[in-house]
Amino acid sequence: MKSTPSLKYLFLGLLFDGIGMLSFFIPGIGEFSDVIWAPIAAWIMTRMYKGKIGQIAGVVTFIEELLPGFDLIPSFTLMWIYSFIMAKTASKKVLKP
Repeated sequence: MKSTPSLKYLFLGLLFDGIGMLSFFIPGIGEFSDVIWAPIAAWIMTRMYKGKIGQIAGVVTFIEELLPGFDLIPSFTLMWIYSFIMAKTASKKVLKP
């Protein structure tokens, strides 16, 4: 079975969201790890999703990962939903005569 790009991005998004949530399970150094993970996650987001939308998602991901307690927000998965489900549905509606 050949993997489609959307499934690859979904898998990677779930993996990166899981990595971001790991800080909840490491007492004491969890919030420190967010300081390291936030810029990495933002950079990965901008590489996965190109253009202005990827840059915006990168900034949002950076802030979300840096703020304490916001690690539960699955920013990579939400971006996948936006990119592969919502944006395609919106473009189909716009293209209808």
